[in-house]
Amino acid sequence: MGNEIVYLNGQYLPLADAKISVMDRGFLFGDGVYEVIPAYFGHLFRLEDHLERLDNSLKSIRLQNPHSHEQWRNLLAPLLKHGEDQSVYLQITRGVAPKRDHAFPQHVTATVFAMVSGITPHADPDNGVKALSMEDSRWKLCHTKAITLLANVLLRQEAIDHDCAEAILFKDGYLTEGAASNVFVVIGGVLMTPPKSPAILPGITRDVILEIARKNNIPCREQAISMDDLKKADEIWITSSTREIIPVVELDSEKIADGKPGSLWKMFYKLFQEHKKSLR
Repeated sequence: MGNEIVYLNGQYLPLADAKISVMDRGFLFGDGVYEVIPAYFGHLFRLEDHLERLDNSLKSIRLQNPHSHEQWRNLLAPLLKHGEDQSVYLQITRGVAPKRDHAFPQHVTATVFAMVSGITPHADPDNGVKALSMEDSRWKLCHTKAITLLANVLLRQEAIDHDCAEAILFKDGYLTEGAASNVFVVIGGVLMTPPKSPAILPGITRDVILEIARKNNIPCREQAISMDDLKKADEIWITSSTREIIPVVELDSEKIADGKPGSLWKMFYKLFQEHKKSLR
């Protein structure tokens, strides 16, 4: 782990040698944003989409992007291993300030960090995961991919404590997303997911799934989903860049349909893998 090469503020160096100041505002305030970008066969997946989301997150916290999209591409390329599936974690904070003050510091340089890790998608067609429904206790800017993730951490850990893989969140009786994922629901053969809003992170994998559905003439729509809707679901999926598409077979100790991954998930799993292979 310590010999893994990472990027930090203009340098490529072993992870064990990567250090930041305790005065960095990311450490003191969680004042920063991040992005997670899959790379299949050594090629960054939907990089422009991820960088546009990064642009939006930076704009939301009033921090200028330190690099152009082309510079980001060139910066991240040396971290990738040819032919391997990986994910890139990229983090930008407001930088190191001379003192701890909530107000934005003047004339500081943003801290930029990037590292790679493996991707382990769910690939078991016969078994899914358990999930726990919980009240969404996070802030109102969930569309900003901020590093201030304590609420997500606590929600996810509560699910883990109940032997579940994910917390599925509700606000005012309506589905938002998972603690670290977007959520899809299948009811009557129609694939549904909550519409984009400040209450959810606009997932890139989420968008890819909708694109695949439309390309293959599979009924899909973005709409508000209530807890009652979820209880009627034939299938529930959670999606993210690093875990791809995972079937939820049990919610709040109640089986979803027959308690097995559904037929539409099995179809989408194959379609998603084919989509990845087309990137070769």
